[in-house]
Amino acid sequence: MPVLDPKQLAFRNAMAHMTAAVNVITSNGPAGRCGITATAVCSVTDSPPTLMVCVNRSSALNPVFKGNGQLCVNVLGGEHEEVARHFAGMTGVAMDQRFGLHPWRDGRQALPVLEGALASLQGRITEVQEIGTHSVMLVELDEISVREQGDSLVYFSRCFHRLQHPRPAA
Repeated sequence: MPVLDPKQLAFRNAMAHMTAAVNVITSNGPAGRCGITATAVCSVTDSPPTLMVCVNRSSALNPVFKGNGQLCVNVLGGEHEEVARHFAGMTGVAMDQRFGLHPWRDGRQALPVLEGALASLQGRITEVQEIGTHSVMLVELDEISVREQGDSLVYFSRCFHRLQHPRPAA
């Protein structure tokens, strides 16, 4: 593991304090089927609906996403910590086996969509910028589904946490 300079270490520690939604980014196509746990996802615009997804350039999955040209952002619910761990490579389960451990369905153009995800956002990679260690992918969305209820899975201080859905006042 490379030694980090003080500024890099400070940046990583600061980012660990930034609570983020946990997602599994999936893809399927000529380059293969894959998925990766990621928090580096954010909205860009609603016209047209577009997301930004960041994937480490050294990841073996980076060229798979680019080669397929499409992906699905599966926003994980609080009950999906095990899914997050599998797709983060924390459990040692092979990629093909990961898709067999939880209920998935084929979305648009056979994109893997997690059943019960808080939201599934399927789209086309329309632009890629290489910035430092990461590829920043702009994804124009073609299909969006949302589950109205459920707790959220977030990542904070280098740990997964379940964030309760706000309950309506009685």
